[in-house]
Amino acid sequence: MKDYYIFKSGRISRKDNSIVMETEDTKIPIPVNDIDNLYLFGEIDLNTRVINFFAKNGILVHFFNYYGWWTGSFYPRENLVSGEIIVRQVEHYLDIKKRLEIAKEFVYSAIDGFIKNIKKYPNIDDSNIATMNNFSALALEQDTIASLMGIEGNARELYYALFPQIIKQEIEFTKRVKHPPDNMLNAIISFVNSLIYTAVIKEIYRTQLNPTISYLHEPSYRRFSLALDVAEIFKPIYGDRLIFDLLNNRELTDKHFDKELNYCYLKENGRKIVVKSFDEKMNNTIMHKKLKRKVSYSRIIRLELYKIIKHLLKEEPYRAFKIWW
Repeated sequence: MKDYYIFKSGRISRKDNSIVMETEDTKIPIPVNDIDNLYLFGEIDLNTRVINFFAKNGILVHFFNYYGWWTGSFYPRENLVSGEIIVRQVEHYLDIKKRLEIAKEFVYSAIDGFIKNIKKYPNIDDSNIATMNNFSALALEQDTIASLMGIEGNARELYYALFPQIIKQEIEFTKRVKHPPDNMLNAIISFVNSLIYTAVIKEIYRTQLNPTISYLHEPSYRRFSLALDVAEIFKPIYGDRLIFDLLNNRELTDKHFDKELNYCYLKENGRKIVVKSFDEKMNNTIMHKKLKRKVSYSRIIRLELYKIIKHLLKEEPYRAFKIWW
């Protein structure tokens, strides 16, 4: 099974045990048992028959608008339901001590990713690494979610301030701007982060975890806040490293972006470059130091979720992912 990224506009319908992607000039059948996730970037018509087909086969569908910004996901009814896991998730959210224990791991892991990335660039002054280590220590001392988020925000602000020293292209980047992105670097960060977020949603669906009960980000309406939590771990290692490579190898340049009055977005040819690289990265495998076998980058996210489940069930304290290769 694999993820499909569809950029053309047209219609998706069901035919027997396949779906058919129909455009003005082609009809492409895709066996349903070959589909893991669908990413729709074009204008696609779907009917209830094919949506029910997706639900029956546990296929998540992620939607992106004209500018390539993620707008939502179709999350089929869960098959791996566990009342005990939901109770434990809620219990660990309501108890601030238990909530902080998990939330601190997310922040500590994210800052560890910042540090590992910075260390790859010898032109960056070591004092920044010392400051980052200080943020890590401070994160473990916080006794409220708000103050923990503040430490994470300060660390991230410093981290982004170092991007001009990492990226070899001349890009005006003074701060992170999301809604909407205002320059090409903010545009690609937003796009890649949305891919990581949807990759985490996909893996949560394959577990018994409820995606709306979270620990660092506040649970709210219309969002999978647990995916936001877990994505923090993987943004630096999966996302930012991809961005650095694409920009420093000049696979992406300003010709792949459109700049309007107050916002910037990746053009379709740019999105295709990013998606191709992201998909290749997620399918890369490395030797897992504990399991002693090769696992994909994508599977590492699933393993992280299993670690959270073990923590909730009091089988093993949760220690968030830290890159070892």
